[in-house]
Amino acid sequence: HGAVTSDAKVDTLKDYFIPDYIFGTERAIWTDSHVPACPVMVFINSKSGGHLGGELLMTYRTLLNKNQVVDLRENAPDKVLHQLYVNLETHKKSGNKMSFEIQKRLRLIVAGGDGTANWLLGVVSDLKLAQPPPVATVPLGTGNNLPFSFGWGKKNPATDSQSVMMFLSKVRNAKEIEIDSWQILMNMRASKEGAFDPIAPLALPNSLHVFHGLSSTDTMNMEGRHTYRGGFWNYFSMGVDAEVSYAFHEQRKLHPERFKNQLVNQSTYAVIGCQQGLGASLFNASS
Repeated sequence: HGAVTSDAKVDTLKDYFIPDYIFGTERAIWTDSHVPACPVMVFINSKSGGHLGGELLMTYRTLLNKNQVVDLRENAPDKVLHQLYVNLETHKKSGNKMSFEIQKRLRLIVAGGDGTANWLLGVVSDLKLAQPPPVATVPLGTGNNLPFSFGWGKKNPATDSQSVMMFLSKVRNAKEIEIDSWQILMNMRASKEGAFDPIAPLALPNSLHVFHGLSSTDTMNMEGRHTYRGGFWNYFSMGVDAEVSYAFHEQRKLHPERFKNQLVNQSTYAVIGCQQGLGASLFNASS
């Protein structure tokens, strides 16, 4: 019975597996004729969710090719995805049919808070792909408003193999839904010491990141100035969750030493929710 279960597990995982040679530039032939139904790239913020992020990372790396599972504390998603698509194009030119299928069927999984999900969505947008891969969001933060809005829930995931395999099955069967997005590029002087400094980069909101994608001839590309890119994703909200998320972020920025435990984080989030969100709306018309 155990052997049958193990074989069935291996067969199931083949549907999500990306072979080693796809991550290298050398020419190779994939001997297995099985085409993965839902090849995935998994991006995990190992710092999110307390110890859960690290545990989830280990489980995914046990089940899949380690090259498919990226720790966002070690590797930036833009470099990983850029290299992956360069490799796919290289193998496609050599006539490798598997590369065509992987590119067509690829789905991304991102595990972390709303900021992590926003980061990956921005990276996919910046790549300007003709066929951008759909992104599934694992609720591994405190608010988890983005995953909740798309049906992935707010509850942090279990990290055992069976639970991860169940989630992979959900990703495979998930319906693709388009999301409205918009972005801004903001250009400003580099900070210098003095009384008339522009806003320091550390004081910028999480939705803004340093942007290096300007061409050398772009008028915004000037010495002594920095360019920041902001990506925004419009999902349905009554507004309360944004108010609570912002208040939580400000508290964490002021007192980072108090926010090192996930249970404490979620308790604080709930309290702020009562004070500034739902509770406030009962007494304050503006809320």
